[in-house]
Amino acid sequence: MYTPAHFAPSAEAVEALLQDAGAANLVTMSEDGLLATLLPFVYEPSIGDHGALHAHMARNNTQWSSPVTGEALMIVQGNDAYISPSWYASKAEHGRVVPTWNYSIAHVHGELVIHDDAEWLARHVRRLSNQHEAAMPQPWTVDEAPERFIAGQLKAIVGVELVITRVEAKTKLSQNRSAADVTGVIEGLRTVGDPASAADVERARTS
Repeated sequence: MYTPAHFAPSAEAVEALLQDAGAANLVTMSEDGLLATLLPFVYEPSIGDHGALHAHMARNNTQWSSPVTGEALMIVQGNDAYISPSWYASKAEHGRVVPTWNYSIAHVHGELVIHDDAEWLARHVRRLSNQHEAAMPQPWTVDEAPERFIAGQLKAIVGVELVITRVEAKTKLSQNRSAADVTGVIEGLRTVGDPASAADVERARTS
């Protein structure tokens, strides 16, 4: 990944991205070429030297059963947003400004491990749902569904674990702009109704 020094994230920023992102594209190389599936995941930092990403996919998806050539890759993306040059204070000063795009992304490389057992899947699905239900006014839990129904659902999926070997990450959040331009970007993002991207730029400015 091409990452200029001013867009290189701290270890803490990478950790936060892996903790907070909801889904990632799993990309593998098989005998038939590249395969990719978008999967919701949970980050497990205690596994191996660099942690692991836990996910699941439909049993009918042949990606999990296709032999993997080399490493597997999960592409984890945070908030992204169009940045208008009209938000820059420097536009009024000299006009030498162009549009760009802000984003946070991590290319997570590792060894793919398949888990085809109900116990692993039950733990994973419970943690995944608990993680995303935590912000709900009345969080749903797996225990609210009939046991036989859940057992049937687990039979229809397969667990996917990416044991991380390395992470390439980039946070392009206006760090190469002047303080006045960054302030304009934050205000502009808030004006167009994207407070999450505005908060990312604010955090990058103060980190």
